Amino acid sequence: MRLSPDQRSALTSLWLAGPATLAMVVFIFLPVAIVAVLSFTDYQFGASSFNWSGLDNYIKLFTSSIGQRAITNTLLYVAIVIPFSVGFGLFVAIGLHQMSTWAPRLSNVMKTVYFLPVAATLVAMSVAWQMVLHPSLGIVNQSLAALGAAPQNWLSDRGLVLYTLAMIGIWQSIGYNMVLFLAGLAAIPSDLYDAAEVDGAGSGWSRFWTVTWPMLGPTTLFVMVVTATNAFRVFETVATMTKGGPAFASDTLVYALYREGFVYFKAGYASAITMVFFVFLLVLTLLQFRVVEKKVHYR
Repeated sequence: MRLSPDQRSALTSLWLAGPATLAMVVFIFLPVAIVAVLSFTDYQFGASSFNWSGLDNYIKLFTSSIGQRAITNTLLYVAIVIPFSVGFGLFVAIGLHQMSTWAPRLSNVMKTVYFLPVAATLVAMSVAWQMVLHPSLGIVNQSLAALGAAPQNWLSDRGLVLYTLAMIGIWQSIGYNMVLFLAGLAAIPSDLYDAAEVDGAGSGWSRFWTVTWPMLGPTTLFVMVVTATNAFRVFETVATMTKGGPAFASDTLVYALYREGFVYFKAGYASAITMVFFVFLLVLTLLQFRVVEKKVHYR
């Protein structure tokens, strides 16, 4: 049987896209559907049966003090990490980009230093941060004592622990954001700066607002989405350094998911936490696209 050109084109498209589509269905969409169904049950890992519980798991998450604390902590952590990590990443990228014109070797060394937290294992870095922030032996408290300030319990004070973890998250994200912004800066044509200078934008601040910032729009949008995703799924630092304590002061949605699902084996409740986490991340991403993309100038 001879196939028409349209049929051959359709078979070729199916051959090229079929395996990837099948993998997405099997490994992404199907697991999400299973988790969504389990979120309406009281299923526990290892149980031979389960009962439908309706919205009980979601009600428990949003009404219990522990569930509310996990949601509040996650949102506060994200609200701190996103603006500071994006802002500092852009600031460092601009500085190193300018430095590369008069001190390229020093610029390369500084790029490596800033990128080390990204390349290193976050669990190992968390252990190092535990030593740095140790109440009596840590260099941070020793420096505060030398300056006459009172040492702080950075990881055991309920009022400080979440901000401490957010600071570590910012430190870990700056290097990755810096690399993305450096790529965006390298793609800006130098002719635009010359034209801006002719139009009166001679100062560095004017050049930034008229050329650099608008042209970095697509890069900024991508950086914000990636940073939001990483901030929402913070887990390693919480699991290694605080385990959600003290008194759930550093508990987050992903760590609560791990605790309920893999420590207490409450698969139904953990599935509900997963779906809430997914919805929060989806809504934040859509908001970023809606707000930021209006100001994006694509080249």
